[in-house]
Amino acid sequence: MNNQTSLLFADTVSITETFQIRIPTVGEILKDEQSYYHMVSALTSTPYQYMVLLADHGLDYTEMTDYDLFTMLFPSLCRSDLSIIFGSLNTSDYRVCFDSSNGTKILYSPSNGADYKIDEFVYMRLSDLLRKINNMERNNAKPGNEEAKRYLLEKERKRLKRNANKPYEPHLEKLVTALVNRPEFKYNYEEVMKLSIYTFQKSLEQVQTSITFDNTMIGVYAGTIDTSKIKDRSCFSWIPQK
Repeated sequence: MNNQTSLLFADTVSITETFQIRIPTVGEILKDEQSYYHMVSALTSTPYQYMVLLADHGLDYTEMTDYDLFTMLFPSLCRSDLSIIFGSLNTSDYRVCFDSSNGTKILYSPSNGADYKIDEFVYMRLSDLLRKINNMERNNAKPGNEEAKRYLLEKERKRLKRNANKPYEPHLEKLVTALVNRPEFKYNYEEVMKLSIYTFQKSLEQVQTSITFDNTMIGVYAGTIDTSKIKDRSCFSWIPQK
C-alpha cells in the first residue's frame, strides 16, 4: 500500500515494505470491544500508564522507554489472537532477542523471518499508526520529582484496586448509538458496522466540531458570547483543525 493514500480509503497500512497492520471495521471491533482496546492499549501505552505493574516487578517506570515496555508486554500478548490488527501474520512465536548486526534488542519470529522483525523503529511506526487509527493521544505525563512519583504511584494503585471488580463499560458501542441518532451522521446501524474505525473516528470528530461551531454561532448571533474573550478560535470553523 502507498503510505500517501488517505487512511479513509484503506483497510491496511504499511509499517515497512513487508510489514502491514489492518484497520478493522467498527463491526469487527464490537464483536469483542474489550479485547480489542486491551490490545491497542498494550501496543501503545507508555511506562507511566503501567507504573503499578512495573513497580510490582521492581522496575522504575521513569527509567524505562516505551519500547522497553513494549518488549515486556508483547510476548505475553502474542498468546492471544491478534489477527484483528496483524491479519494473517503469525504472531505466536515472537520472542525478545538481540540483532546480531548491531546488538540492539528486537522481537523476532522464527516462522516469519528477518523481514518481520520488530525493532524500535518498527515499534514507533506501529504505535504511532495505531494511535492515529484509533484517535488516541500519547500519554506524555511525567512526575516532577521523587515525591510526586511516589504520590502518583500510590494514587494509581488505589485507583486500580477500586476499579478491579467493575465490569467493562463499552465505549465504542455508546459512540455508535450516539452518532447514529444525530442528524449530522449519515449512516444507520447496519452501514456503520462496515466503516473502518479510522473513518468512524474522523466522522465523530467532524460531528463534534460541527456541533461546537453551531452552538458558538448561535451564541454569537444571540449576543451571549463575547468573541473577543475566546482564546481557542477553532470553534469558529466547522472544519476540524488537526
